Amino acid sequence: MVVVHAFLALIAGFLTMVILVGIATALLVKFASGFVGPQGRPHHTYIAFNLVYSFLAAAVGGYITTWIANQNPLSHALVLALVVLLLSALSAIQQRGRQPIAYQLTLLALTPVGVILGAVLRLKLTGIL
Repeated sequence: MVVVHAFLALIAGFLTMVILVGIATALLVKFASGFVGPQGRPHHTYIAFNLVYSFLAAAVGGYITTWIANQNPLSHALVLALVVLLLSALSAIQQRGRQPIAYQLTLLALTPVGVILGAVLRLKLTGIL
């Protein structure tokens, strides 16, 4: 049962991130389509917005994972951060040459940090840290 609960905490945090990024991206494309730019060459403003909302979504995902995890909440957040890092690395490899490398590397580093900061915020608010 503990393993199932841990898995659910990770899934909840990850799905939170995916949903928030999906909504933010859809809203940005709908209301600020000029920021998007041509396929594979996003405008600098789009990149900036994407980095900010991806970081915030990662922080919320880390917060949710830590909130749901009963035992070792920081460990769960670290696992989520590792999963996000690996998936970001795979995405960067897949998008190689289609997006600016600085953007890919920044996103690669920023999202796991967001997960950890969201987890630390949750732990501070609950008095665990």
